[in-house]
Amino acid sequence: MGIARRELLSWGAATAALAATGARAQGTPSVIRIGVAQPAIGNPPGFYGSSVSIAHAKGWIEEEFKKDGLRVEWFFFKGAGPAVNEAITNRQLDFAFQGDLPAIVARAAGLKTRLILATGVRSNIYLAVPPDSPIQSVKDLRGKRVAIFKGTNAQLPINRLLEANGLTEKDLRAVNLDTATAKAALATKDIDAVFGGLDLIQLRLNNTARIVYTSKGDSPIFTRQGHVLVTDEFAQAHPEITTRVVRAIVRTARWASDDVNRDEVFRLWARTGFPFEVWKEDYDGEPLRVRFNPQFDPLLTARYRDAVEQAYKFKLTRSRFNVDQWIDRRFLNAALKDLKLETYWPEYQADGRINGAS
Repeated sequence: MGIARRELLSWGAATAALAATGARAQGTPSVIRIGVAQPAIGNPPGFYGSSVSIAHAKGWIEEEFKKDGLRVEWFFFKGAGPAVNEAITNRQLDFAFQGDLPAIVARAAGLKTRLILATGVRSNIYLAVPPDSPIQSVKDLRGKRVAIFKGTNAQLPINRLLEANGLTEKDLRAVNLDTATAKAALATKDIDAVFGGLDLIQLRLNNTARIVYTSKGDSPIFTRQGHVLVTDEFAQAHPEITTRVVRAIVRTARWASDDVNRDEVFRLWARTGFPFEVWKEDYDGEPLRVRFNPQFDPLLTARYRDAVEQAYKFKLTRSRFNVDQWIDRRFLNAALKDLKLETYWPEYQADGRINGAS
């Protein structure tokens, strides 16, 4: 699995480990530091749901830089996107894989980053309740104790979903809980419902929860978006290295987008604790190219513009900013050209249609 750092790190431990890397050397760096807005799970430790997670499991970014003697270090954050933002603020990461909302909050606050690659896009959200709960739909959540992992890329689509059903977070007895704590609280009925990801499918398969809503098959505005970003400082100082990191992930995305590899992708992710059947259900009927598409096409760019407006509307940020100036396509375009993949992934228009389709 290469020389990547794979141990599960709490935020406190991650801060200490990252600080130990010291100041960045002048010229070519000796290490590339990648932050992941998820904890590492399983044996060997890994994460899931993106081309970046597959590159990590396969060691393909390490392979890209092996001949240069350049190390790749991975840091995993139980505190998700907000914890990643803190590490970037403290100049302890060069790249990060996280969701749209935490990156938007940081950018609106002045953190200098660039979006360079899409991954983990259009991930579904789910709403689960205890098996014997009277709750049958989102509309039934008024006045209920509902867990939401705030500050993550699930919060915006959840807020949009609530709004579409005539509700806001203020109409709920919303509690901010991380994923593991929320699932435990649902089992003990300390909460009435929980919004989350495909891990809630596993609760249903174990007969410990009932799913009353999924964004699967619903509007893409109710799905979660993810990306890889780089700090302005690193991109300016090391554009060639940045392009090579992107190229390694794009090569991974091409492999993962091939439906011939579907079962292997799900088996890799099953190592992180969610069974093969969970991944199969979540992706059922959906081409892998959809979620592994690395491009910020018009549809995804529109989603990020909307997310900036929604974050401001819901008072999660205090300012707006220009998304088109935030997205830096140069590295991705160079990688796509080098790998001859300029037309491999379909490009979606802002209205959801594929370019060229009537």
